[in-house]
Amino acid sequence: MSDKPSTTLTATVEKIIESPSPSVPEKAQIAVEGADHLYRELRIENSLTDENGEKVRLKKGAEVEVTIAADPGATIPKSGQQGPIAMRP
Repeated sequence: MSDKPSTTLTATVEKIIESPSPSVPEKAQIAVEGADHLYRELRIENSLTDENGEKVRLKKGAEVEVTIAADPGATIPKSGQQGPIAMRP
């Protein structure tokens, strides 16, 4: 398990965007549940690696997870929560 603060959101592959040419990779459009309506779609290269090291692709309608992780120094406590106690000289 990572020591980084993180959250994982559920998402669904909405569509597969075919490559217009051999030099441009196929894309998967993923809708992230719980995101604002205008910002819920992600488009990523449709290339993953399975547990055996083989290349695989996502299918339309596939349920996926999107994980956001940050270094601890890139986060601050939420309002109303106490952060680390600072030592006073």
